[in-house]
Amino acid sequence: MKNWTGERLETFIYNRIAIEHLHRYAIASDYVKDKVVLDIASGEGYGVSLMSKKASFVYGVDIDKSSIDEAKLKYKDENIEFLEGSTSAIPLEDNSVDIVVSFETIEHHGEHDEMMIEIKRVLKANGLLIISTPDKLHYSENRNLINEFHVKELYKDEFSDLVFKYFNNVQLLSQIFSNGSSIVQEDKYQKDLSFYYGNYFGIKNRVINPMFLIIITSDVDFQKQNTSIFDGGNFMKNELFEEFRTSITYRVGHFVLLPFKFLKRILK
Repeated sequence: MKNWTGERLETFIYNRIAIEHLHRYAIASDYVKDKVVLDIASGEGYGVSLMSKKASFVYGVDIDKSSIDEAKLKYKDENIEFLEGSTSAIPLEDNSVDIVVSFETIEHHGEHDEMMIEIKRVLKANGLLIISTPDKLHYSENRNLINEFHVKELYKDEFSDLVFKYFNNVQLLSQIFSNGSSIVQEDKYQKDLSFYYGNYFGIKNRVINPMFLIIITSDVDFQKQNTSIFDGGNFMKNELFEEFRTSITYRVGHFVLLPFKFLKRILK
């Protein structure tokens, strides 16, 4: 397997993180039909490729030149272009895109206002921003977690206050993981959703805190997101198989059976 730093998601990764990212692009795809789209921090480019199936054109911008170079080699559709740039210096003209998508980017730097100003600059007057970030309370503090790649995480109120400074119409969503990804309206996930766990001998309620926040925002009215679920069954199977394949048990079994596999090929 290719070495993975954990900073950017890549398409050989099959785990919870992948499911959460794919769910975000799934809801973004609800808005991009026949639109010009910008994906900020596009990484290896899989999100640009997914949205290009519906959008008229998609730009992928990333600060990492090697990621841009690899994306250009991997994704070559005519309605895609990858550009090197940053969240505070986007290499596009004013009022040039209909939709800006930025997933798990803003916590990687401290120039939050500069990023929002740049997004407003490249967005058309009736444009839409779809942006996500970890909820510092549940993602980091409650788990005593320090992510080495995060520079400045935001609490829920900080995140929504930042976006409200620049946009008039805001929908805040919570993303929850339970053997799949669920995205619900932030003010309803505890009131309207119940989670349970258990077995034949007992069932209990379970509290699941949302690790990530998503905001869809514009200066004009837009179609609000309903509750949605991304089925992660196949991804979880792949992750479990990969864990088994790299286990000592699998390796010992493979070593023991190797001579028999060799004899089988000879005797064919």
